[in-house]
Amino acid sequence: LFAFTSQFSEAQLKLPLANGVAPDVKKVVGDYPNRFINLMGEVKSANAQWTDYECNFRVSGAEEAFITRYTAKKEVCSWEAVMLTTESFEKARQKYHALFNQLNNLSVSFGDGHSYKLKGNYETPQEQLKFSSVLFTINPGTEAGKKLKVEIALQFFAPMEWKVKVLVYDREREDDERGETRETD
Repeated sequence: LFAFTSQFSEAQLKLPLANGVAPDVKKVVGDYPNRFINLMGEVKSANAQWTDYECNFRVSGAEEAFITRYTAKKEVCSWEAVMLTTESFEKARQKYHALFNQLNNLSVSFGDGHSYKLKGNYETPQEQLKFSSVLFTINPGTEAGKKLKVEIALQFFAPMEWKVKVLVYDREREDDERGETRETD
């Protein structure tokens, strides 16, 4: 009986991780150097500033997943998975925390033959703030992964919707870094 129970409980512990979003995020990060080209499906919508593409694989637990390519001088792209849409802040907070637990310390690779860990700092979301996010850093930091950002976000949308998302995207510069300046005559 003990052997059966031990085996069963071990399988139960592994099951949520096997069905979690972590393997899918690894896949997305792995294709980041290719600008997510291997993950792009059909065009979902397009306009002069960006084009949204369906993600060509089913992201575990996601309501939808897509890739956005922005029309700019320098190619910028992002991948987004909407993991939950609900009227309940408590359900959204629980999902957000569960995603953090799956992604924090996740080992990832993006084509250079090295493994890196995603590291983030969790702060408990507050309903009155309407927005919370964890921005993961790549450890150890590298030049190749400097612009890669992995984020989970919990956000309120009027009239009564909370959304929890996982995002992987380019970040041109840090928030406190000055952009290019030009003098005009």
